[in-house]
Amino acid sequence: MISPARRSEIIDALRRGTVPRNGLDAFAVGVERLQATLDDELASVSSGRAVFKALRGEYGSGKTFFGRWLQERARAAGFASSEVQISETETPLHRMETIYRRLIERLATADAGEGAFRGIIDGWFYVLEQDVLAAGQLDPNDAQGLMAATGVLMEQRLASINKVAPAFSAALRAYREAVARGDTALAEGLVSWVSGQPNVAAQIKRAAGLKGDIDHFGAASFIAGVLAILRDSGYHGLILVIDEVETLQRMRADTREKGLNGLRQWIDEIDAGRFPGLYLMINGTPAFYDGPQGVQRLAPLAQRLHVDFSTEARFDNPRAVQIRLPNFDLALLSQVGCKVRDIFAEVAVDADRVRSLVDDRYVHDLAVAVAGKLGGRVGVAPRIFLKKLVADVLDRVDQFADFAPRQHYALTLAPNELTRSEAAASGLSSIDAIELDVE
Repeated sequence: MISPARRSEIIDALRRGTVPRNGLDAFAVGVERLQATLDDELASVSSGRAVFKALRGEYGSGKTFFGRWLQERARAAGFASSEVQISETETPLHRMETIYRRLIERLATADAGEGAFRGIIDGWFYVLEQDVLAAGQLDPNDAQGLMAATGVLMEQRLASINKVAPAFSAALRAYREAVARGDTALAEGLVSWVSGQPNVAAQIKRAAGLKGDIDHFGAASFIAGVLAILRDSGYHGLILVIDEVETLQRMRADTREKGLNGLRQWIDEIDAGRFPGLYLMINGTPAFYDGPQGVQRLAPLAQRLHVDFSTEARFDNPRAVQIRLPNFDLALLSQVGCKVRDIFAEVAVDADRVRSLVDDRYVHDLAVAVAGKLGGRVGVAPRIFLKKLVADVLDRVDQFADFAPRQHYALTLAPNELTRSEAAASGLSSIDAIELDVE
């Protein structure tokens, strides 16, 4: 069952034309053939391995949806999750320190949602304390002894990380001491520093014996440290989705080359066992994987990611390093529309009226109309189709007793509401909208 709050969250996001953060299982379609393999890979990661996966799909085909669906599924299975969107100025792919910062900002668990990092750290120290006390060699009332013994255990658990990034445990040690003293300002400052935030005050860093900010090489070690803490805290691992890697194609040549090499390094270090407990998925378009301005510019990366997609899509191997989203057809588009209609009806004033006026036939007709005005490219239609279904049809049926969509609604597509790929598919380039009756 979906809670009323979760239903509202789903509907609100679709009304805005965005992908909901949660509840995606309620209307996910077309992912069944990938599900078993993905679950097997997550199980492999929970045993201490690492997985790299490349997802390909056209603009608007649902890559972001798929990534968030997989994150939600992983969180339900005991993983932490995070999502990073690549951009040239804020999150370039070759700057590991910015990837790490965004990863921590968006770190989520089933219990805490996004921004879960500090709670994870506090929970980890609690686990260490319980492990120390379980040994039976320390008086539970000896606060100083417990602090010292926990510090020793922390160093042991992070021994492999300390060899390459001693600042990680130094900052955490100082954080715990600040919490114990009630020094809130210092504790928050140290969490910010460990999170990769820039411009942390110099006195905060001096208090822990830290220098400067986390750099590219330190960030990779800090990611390994976070993975160790997650495993120690009872999580099965971390799923990290890096979205919109195709933006590399539009970046300056030097930035693009560094980003592609960064991807190669990710793959090689995962294969080398540096990130146990990590499931890394990147999302990109076919042009990124196959075109001259993407993966093909770096031969070693192209070799690692190459998969033969010349056979029929129904024979695609979901175990391959690169997988493609199943093609969205009108049947799937109608199916997801009906699921959204049913979710909406559960919070509607008159559920029977919603289901009657926006029946399966109408949903199908609307799907056909939207896809038709996008040049028949069903794969780029889901976002705008669901936005129109919720904001233009379902909301009106719910609010106006005399509104009948077949009589009173004409589908309108305007350039300023379409993404670049949607506009290209529709052929809209002027300020004039296209109107289409759904009859």
